[in-house]
Amino acid sequence: MSSRSPDEAACPLCLAERVTAWLYEDDDCWVAECLICATPMVVWRPHGLPDRKVEHRLLELLAATAASRYGMDGFWIDGERRRIPDHWHAHARPMGGFFDPSSAFLTNWRS
Repeated sequence: MSSRSPDEAACPLCLAERVTAWLYEDDDCWVAECLICATPMVVWRPHGLPDRKVEHRLLELLAATAASRYGMDGFWIDGERRRIPDHWHAHARPMGGFFDPSSAFLTNWRS
């Protein structure tokens, strides 16, 4: 019998399927390209919200990953959890934008 709550069992971030490129992972989190916007996204492994100390570490990992993609001043951190509000995650978005330039959504929108 699973010890996961119904929310956790249905949560795509808890499932952590590798449907996009993973850029980093450790025991606390993983960073991957978001399926929707193709930006780097850090996800805390436990379902829920971390304390400030853990959140700070997660955001530092995201910033380091984003800097390698967009440059030190080429991104902004978006901590709003739109589609999955009860599982902590954050995106690093390109400066002045929402989607990564490689995103199919952005390419289709521009067409």
